[in-house]
Amino acid sequence: MADQADYDRAGDAMRDFYQRSHRLIDRIMTAQGASFARARILKLVSLSGSLRSIDLASSFGYAPRTVTEAIDALERDGLVRRDPDPEDRRAKRISLTPAGEKAVEAAEGSRLEYMQSVFGVLSAEECDEIVRVVGKLNARLLELGG
Repeated sequence: MADQADYDRAGDAMRDFYQRSHRLIDRIMTAQGASFARARILKLVSLSGSLRSIDLASSFGYAPRTVTEAIDALERDGLVRRDPDPEDRRAKRISLTPAGEKAVEAAEGSRLEYMQSVFGVLSAEECDEIVRVVGKLNARLLELGG
């Protein structure tokens, strides 16, 4: 049976992995022209074709203002555009520009590079074990309302 020291070690290990991996992928993606945060937004817009700011905020659990500021910056950089929503005249739909599509392609290459460089040290069995254990933790978080 695990005790508090085991829980602390596990929590510390997961926190360290998250922080280090986030810094690394952000560095890799920024070198290709889009930070990790920007690439995540661009990828979701790409997958959706177009969507409203409120949909982005909801998907990421961000405050609407945070998403609006991010979209403003992406629009200034020519990566997205805002078009009228045909179903709601007060809303705008966000979609990628050709430059935004290129940024998504570059980000995907960076993501694949990151995944291979980090997870390439693991065997298929070790990857399965990570998926199992983290899946169990994610299920517990859902039970707890997370």
